[in-house]
Amino acid sequence: MTVPLLLPELAAFALQTGFVDGLGQFLRPTNLVSVLVEGLAKSAIYVMIASGLTLIFGLMGVLNFAHGSLTMIGAYLAGVVMVVLVGSATGQWTRLAYFFGALVVVFAALSLLGGIMEVGLIRELYDRPPIYQILLTFGLTLVLEEVVRIVVQFYGLQPISEWQGALGTKPAFLATDQSLGPLSIRGLAVFEILLGVATVAAIWAFLTRTRYGLYIRAGSEDAEMAEALGIDVRRVFTVVFALGAGIAGVAGALLMWDPVWGASVPLAAETLLPAFVVVIIGGLGTFRGTVAGALVVGMADATTTWWFQNVVTWTWLPEMAVFLILVGMLVVKPQGLYGVEEVGGH
Repeated sequence: MTVPLLLPELAAFALQTGFVDGLGQFLRPTNLVSVLVEGLAKSAIYVMIASGLTLIFGLMGVLNFAHGSLTMIGAYLAGVVMVVLVGSATGQWTRLAYFFGALVVVFAALSLLGGIMEVGLIRELYDRPPIYQILLTFGLTLVLEEVVRIVVQFYGLQPISEWQGALGTKPAFLATDQSLGPLSIRGLAVFEILLGVATVAAIWAFLTRTRYGLYIRAGSEDAEMAEALGIDVRRVFTVVFALGAGIAGVAGALLMWDPVWGASVPLAAETLLPAFVVVIIGGLGTFRGTVAGALVVGMADATTTWWFQNVVTWTWLPEMAVFLILVGMLVVKPQGLYGVEEVGGH
C-alpha cells in the first residue's frame, strides 16, 4: 500500500533532481556562451528571412506567402553559383569572395523576379480585398515550388548528394569549430551573426538615411499625401517588393551554406513559418519589431534546443516552444511587441 503512495513523490524528486542538475550544467559559463552564440546565429538567420517579409507588408500591406519560395530559390541559385565557381577556387579567401559574389548575383536575380511579380501580378490587386493577395501569393508559391522541383528532379540535384558539394566549398575556418580557450564555437555561427548584423544595419541605413527610404516611410504612413507631394508610390511599391525579394534570396544563400538547412524544395515552407512567427511577435509592419522578434525567437529556440537535447531528449519540443511563445503573444499582446493598429499606406 505504501509503494503506490510513494511513486508521485519519487517522480517529483527525480524530476526536480534532473532539473537542478540540468540548470547547473546550463549555468556553466561555457554552456551559457555556447547557447548565446547559437541563439544570436539563429536570430541573425530569422531576421534575414523575415526582413523582406516585414518590409513588403509594412508599406504595401501584402502578406507575401511566396516569400519562403523566394528564399528557397535563392538557396538553389547560390548553390549553382558556388558549384560553378568551386573548380577555380584556389584558397579559403577566394572561396569566401566567391560566396559574396554569389550573394550579389542572388540579390540581383531575386530583386528582378520580385519586381516582375509586383508589376505583373500583385499591382492589379491593390484595390481588392486582402484575400485576393493571399490567394495569389499562396498559389504563386505552389507554382514556384513545383517549377523548382521539376528542375531539381530533371537534373538530379538531390540535396544530400549534389548540394553537399556546394556546402563543402566553405573556407576551413567556417566549416570547423573555433576554440577560444575552453570555449568551442562554430565558425559558421559567428559568420551568420556578422552577416545578420550587417543586413540589419544596411536596411536601417537605407530606411533612415536615404531619400528613397524617406519615400518608403512616407508611403507607408499616407500614400495619398505622398502622391500629392509628387512621389511615385507605385514605383516605390515595386522597389520595396524587389528589395524584399532580394533580401529573401540572400537569406536563402546563407542557408545553402548551413548544413542544418541546406538547399531543398521543402525549405520554402520551413522558412515561411518562422518568418511569420517573427513578424507576428515583433509586430506586423515594423522593422524594429522584426529585429526584436528575431532575437526572442532565436534565443528561445537555442535555449530550448539545449535543454531538450541535453536534459530531456525530445528533439521536437524546441519547435513547439517557439509556437507557444507565439500563442502567448497573441493572447497577451495581439499587436506584437512594436506593432501598430494599421499598416500599409494604401
